[in-house]
Amino acid sequence: MNVINRKGWNRMSEPMPEGKSHVIPRQVVWEAWLKVKENGGAAGVDGVTIGQFEEGVKDNLYKLWNRMSSGSYFPGPVRAAEIPKKGGTRVLGIPTEAA
Repeated sequence: MNVINRKGWNRMSEPMPEGKSHVIPRQVVWEAWLKVKENGGAAGVDGVTIGQFEEGVKDNLYKLWNRMSSGSYFPGPVRAAEIPKKGGTRVLGIPTEAA
């Protein structure tokens, strides 16, 4: 049960920032970043490497969180390509444009 207390906080999550259309806790974005870093994620279509992203990680994650939670983040289109796998195929999404 979410019990609201002072200043809009509740026991289960962060408060909903004014003007935000999606509830995305900043901690979720931070944890996703840690997983990408741990897995050695590759550069995206924008060419930004993990090392480059990490140089300004707090600002970069804040910008990403802000755009996602406000509803202004729209990922680019992807093209589906089937790749052969043992026992069948798997659909792989390939970005079609640079950011």
